[in-house]
Amino acid sequence: MRSPLTNPYVLILPGFLLAAFIILWPLFQLGTISVNDVNRFGQLRGFNEFANYTAVFGDPNFLGALWRTFIWTGSIVIGALVISVPVAMILNEDFYGRSVARVIIMLPWAVSLTMTAIVWRWALNGEIGMLNSGLRTLGLIDQNIQWLARASTAFPVQIMIGILVTIPFTVTIFLGGLSSISDDLYEAAKLEGASRWQTFREITLPLMRPFLNIAIVLNMINVFNSFPIIWATTQGDPANSTDILVTYLYKLGFRFGKLGEASALSLMMFALLLAFTVVYVSLAMRKERT
Repeated sequence: MRSPLTNPYVLILPGFLLAAFIILWPLFQLGTISVNDVNRFGQLRGFNEFANYTAVFGDPNFLGALWRTFIWTGSIVIGALVISVPVAMILNEDFYGRSVARVIIMLPWAVSLTMTAIVWRWALNGEIGMLNSGLRTLGLIDQNIQWLARASTAFPVQIMIGILVTIPFTVTIFLGGLSSISDDLYEAAKLEGASRWQTFREITLPLMRPFLNIAIVLNMINVFNSFPIIWATTQGDPANSTDILVTYLYKLGFRFGKLGEASALSLMMFALLLAFTVVYVSLAMRKERT
């Protein structure tokens, strides 16, 4: 008779219960706070129905932050994918110094995201920043540009920084996928006279689809919740024009002391991200079956 201890579900049960507790208990606490009136010290002062949710939806800054979050997340994820695919394919080739090139690409991933953002803030300083200094030296500008002081330049620059810091992780995923593709397939395609574009379209891209899906989902989650870049460079300014949901959430909870509204927004962000992940993974799995 088979022992119950050899059942795989029994073996993973402790880890599953621990993970469920870590995830579900904070959600329960957030749900409780979000439907109560809360003071700045976190004390519940009574059930207020859904007033916190109504207050969040009624705040014009929320709608602006929501729209910018979609732009922020989509631009960085797409930009990182577009750049990382050719970079990974180049690094997958056999050439002299490939190991050094891989280390150079991966180095930014080893640096704290906050420190990277602070360095960029110094470089983008409107008066003494290296970017203005370099552009003036090249004769491209006549006067300093206030990169982070204007909404028209601050948010695009932050998106550019987000793409740069996302590339190392994405390239790592793609390198793992490329290394799993057999060289025999490329040799057969070469013998058949296939061009590099045909080889990429018919062999590389289809076999890389699972890794593309992983990169999209993980990057979407990371970028959606990415706090340091915007906070370390502009703190959502000027005039809240660079706020995304996560920085708007921080301001609600810790700057304005609106813990109830912050909890409501946290649950809304969790639901939004969970819905996207479930829908995307379902569509990706359906395409793989067909």
